[in-house]
Formats: sequence, C-alpha cells, structure tokens
Amino acid sequence: MSFWWFWTQPPVIEEALDEDLPKIAEIHDLSFKHNWNIEEFARMKAQDGTTILVARRSSPYGTRAPLGFLVVRTVADEAEVITIAVHPRQRGRGIGKKLMEAALFRLYGERCQSLFLEVDAANESALLLYRGLGFREVGKRKGYYGDSGGDGTALVMRIDLR
Repeated sequence: MSFWWFWTQPPVIEEALDEDLPKIAEIHDLSFKHNWNIEEFARMKAQDGTTILVARRSSPYGTRAPLGFLVVRTVADEAEVITIAVHPRQRGRGIGKKLMEAALFRLYGERCQSLFLEVDAANESALLLYRGLGFREVGKRKGYYGDSGGDGTALVMRIDLR
C-alpha cells in the first residue's frame, strides 16, 4: 500500500495549544541563536492581541506536533510578525508561506490596515518569501542583528491589507 498522498498534503494551520509550546520553543531554538523558552512563549500567548499559529501535518496518521509556527501581535489596526520559524527538516516545503498566508487572511478579516516585520537583510529565503507575498521595504536598521551572517542590517517590511 502506498501513502504518497500523505507527504503531499498541505499543512493544516491552526492556533497553538498550550501543549504545543515545548515544540515551538524547540523549533525556535533550532532556528535562532537567541532562544526563547516555553515560559516566554506562554506569556506571549496569554497577551491580548497576540496569536501563535502552528502548521501541522494534515493527515490523521501523522504526528500532531508543530512543523513550524508564527507569532503575530495586533495593536489597533496594525500588526507585527514577532517571529516565524519552520523546523529545519521541514524547510523548503512552503510551510512558512502557508503560515504567512493564514496570518494575512486572519488580519484582513480583523480589518487590520497593515502588517510589519523585520528580517535580516542577509536572509535571502525569507526576503524571497516576503517579497513574493507583496511586502515592500519601508526602512532599515543597521547593526540590528548581532549574530547575522551579513552586516546585521534589519529590513523593515510592510504589506498593506486595505
């Protein structure tokens, strides 16, 4: 019996549960030099206006553990991506794009005017994703990332939702 369809199904995007926080912290740890622990994610999750989305396999036969996550905070009619990460073994499968699309869809429904994010200017794959979604550069912060592969410049990007 072949299960080729199992691996080709798009991920399911949903709000994170408290039991997801250890895996979210692990994915963050694998993705960034500055790590956030479970308690920090729990505090963020509890804040008004903050949403944590997770991507999971869509098959009931697979693990329900998060493959990636996104944290977005909304204040008034603007939102900001706090962080986004995909497990290193799952990268290149469109999971980050699905997370961003789900966030954009939610924010549009909430009548948010715009979404901002900061990204390391040296992170080509992230820049390709964000530009492909319609984000445009609106500012720069020199030396923002101390552990960057480049000069540490952060690009401030924005997409208008209205």
